[in-house]
Amino acid sequence: MKPIIAPSILSANFAKLGEEVDAVLAAGADWVHFDVMDNHYVPNLTIGPLVCEALRKHGVTAPIDVHLMVKPVDRIVPDFAKAGASLISFHPEASEHIDRTIGLIHDSGCQAGLVLNPATPLHVLDHVLDKLDLVLIMSVNPGFGGQSFIPQALDKIRLVRERIRDTGRLIRLEVDGGIKIDNIGAVAEAGADAFVAGSAIFGAGDYADTIRRMRDEIAKAV
Repeated sequence: MKPIIAPSILSANFAKLGEEVDAVLAAGADWVHFDVMDNHYVPNLTIGPLVCEALRKHGVTAPIDVHLMVKPVDRIVPDFAKAGASLISFHPEASEHIDRTIGLIHDSGCQAGLVLNPATPLHVLDHVLDKLDLVLIMSVNPGFGGQSFIPQALDKIRLVRERIRDTGRLIRLEVDGGIKIDNIGAVAEAGADAFVAGSAIFGAGDYADTIRRMRDEIAKAV
């Protein structure tokens, strides 16, 4: 599958969010990544469905990749789907019934993803991987942007990639946390094919150059 670059708007300038998203997509980004935090499951408070709806009304047609760091999770899924989300991912620790939440996301018309924190064991995938469209590996502990990549995440990426291969299905393997030009190649080599980057892109002076250099590193790795 084509490698996906998904800039996280958590690092964008919210005073001109529509312009920022337009610019990063024009610079070559594939998806728009939403980090949704509730000051409950994680110690931060960010954005809700109204921001997603506003970007769709602004004219954004690219896939919107919603990462829910909220608990409980089921209440907010239909709201994001109605607001224009394309993919919705959630943490198993935030759901009372993981299989039911996956079904709710699909029934709402979106692709479904499961998010693994650095210390989340892989056995949570045992009975649901065949129902997922995406697995998101956190390479930082969730809650804040601008954190440093946790190197042990590479081993988890390799193990999840093996599990995905065994299914024979086309399941995206996304990584989020501390992704930069100097480590994205190693992440791709470990098996990821979708890459969330916030400050590394929105903090750069030239979005297009940064995304191009990221794609170059991915191409060299795979």
